[in-house]
Amino acid sequence: MRIIDKIIVHCSAGNINNKAADIVHFHCAPAPKGRGWRTPGYHYFIEKDGNTVQLVDENKISNGVVGQNAHAINICYAGGVDQKDFKTPMDTRTPQQKGALLALLRELRERYPSAPIYGHRDFATKACPSFDAKSEYKDL
Repeated sequence: MRIIDKIIVHCSAGNINNKAADIVHFHCAPAPKGRGWRTPGYHYFIEKDGNTVQLVDENKISNGVVGQNAHAINICYAGGVDQKDFKTPMDTRTPQQKGALLALLRELRERYPSAPIYGHRDFATKACPSFDAKSEYKDL
């Protein structure tokens, strides 16, 4: 059993219509089509319609944030960038994604009450998840 001391929220920084299978393919397919990782970057992926898919068992390490993964649960939602240029950071969460993310974070905080919620950007010079997760969920 891993000791979880943080929950980290991410965005996919891609198409809001991407499905969990697209993310797994991108992370695990060999280069040049993918990153060639053995494990996806996230424990959970939230699709546009709010469908939440578990990609990695919570007892296993995912590849979400360099140097933080051993004790973290990583969650990602589809989107997070302007859907016209796919470059400009933008909070594109749908109401369904917001609801699903909030429900999942509440559930995870029950299991890991001492694990604060962060955004990827709290550990790297990135906009990810394109909103301030630490501030938004500080009261959970």
